[in-house]
Amino acid sequence: MANILYSVLMIILMTFSVRASNNMLTTTIPLLVKYNLSFNEILIGLISAVFSLSTFLMSGFINASLKSKERRILFIFSSIVYAALFPFFSVVNYVSVWILSIATGFVLGALMPNIITSSSLYPEKKVRERIVSIYTLTLSLSLIIGPAIESIILTRFTLRQSFIFFAVFGFLAAITSFFIKFPEKENEKISSGTHTSIFKNAGFRASVINNLIYNVPFAMITVFGGIYAKESFHASYSIITVLFALFFSTSFLSRLIFTIKPPDNLAFQMVMSAILTAIGLSVLVLSNNIIVYSIAFLVLGIPHGLTYPLSLVALTRAFPPEKRNMANSYFFSVLTAIGTFIPIIFGVVINFIGIRFTFAIIIPFVLIFLIFLRKESSKMKEDIP
Repeated sequence: MANILYSVLMIILMTFSVRASNNMLTTTIPLLVKYNLSFNEILIGLISAVFSLSTFLMSGFINASLKSKERRILFIFSSIVYAALFPFFSVVNYVSVWILSIATGFVLGALMPNIITSSSLYPEKKVRERIVSIYTLTLSLSLIIGPAIESIILTRFTLRQSFIFFAVFGFLAAITSFFIKFPEKENEKISSGTHTSIFKNAGFRASVINNLIYNVPFAMITVFGGIYAKESFHASYSIITVLFALFFSTSFLSRLIFTIKPPDNLAFQMVMSAILTAIGLSVLVLSNNIIVYSIAFLVLGIPHGLTYPLSLVALTRAFPPEKRNMANSYFFSVLTAIGTFIPIIFGVVINFIGIRFTFAIIIPFVLIFLIFLRKESSKMKEDIP
């Protein structure tokens, strides 16, 4: 029991540090490059895309193919590099911001999949799913506290200076990385059909579609949500970060309930999460003041809290332990790859129809993929065979 508690504590510290600092990058870099480096919407989308692309390359092509001992070395090394790179965002120029974004995104690709795998190592189903829930709960907690801290910082310091403060989380992640648990034994030989079987698994496909339904609007929210609030409602940088704190507050409450009572019917909860996403987007599109806009963020926080843990639990139920690292890596990399193109597409679309109407066209996308989600989720196996 003591060993489990120790492992959970390390997962909590690592998850909090990486996600709080990573979220700060994804929400603050767009503001930095627009208002300090004069990037247009297309370039804002492009820099967010190259950040995601570099993460995808590490997660999908390098991390997924390594054995446990090799992954642990890569994990620790990447954590140290991540900590070392973070403070340099405070002094970037038009050229160096691209280099730094690519490098930081690349090392992040070795961090998140391994934290996910570490949280799902335990053989007993209830223990495993409870720890996965605690992991996702920590994600939400970091996304509340992180923006709240940044909001306070931005009342006294500049956008550039805020990166120096958040570098502390990077260094905490580097220290904690030495204590994260990795699988002691994994199958050394993976058959050629294993890779294909991952994608053929209904649980994997349902997990990807479930997250895709939310990742598309979430990418729009993180990259352009703050800009929209500033330009449409004249919100300050501090208010913008408060909006994200509100968003992640309802996400946290959703995951807290999820942790207390793990789901029985995954398929039903996935569908309800998608429906809430469509409702939240509708409120956002119709908002005519910062209050209604805030309500939209509160509503959208609920499916944000549910979508990711539902997908992870589906993966743990769909795959045996020896396949989970590969499934988690592919899951993370597929979503990252999709996220690579979304900011570019949104940046181009916004140039033609504006941010509000771009949010509006996401709603039909959610409803269409909801049909595919219902089909795949009905095929899921609730337990490991």
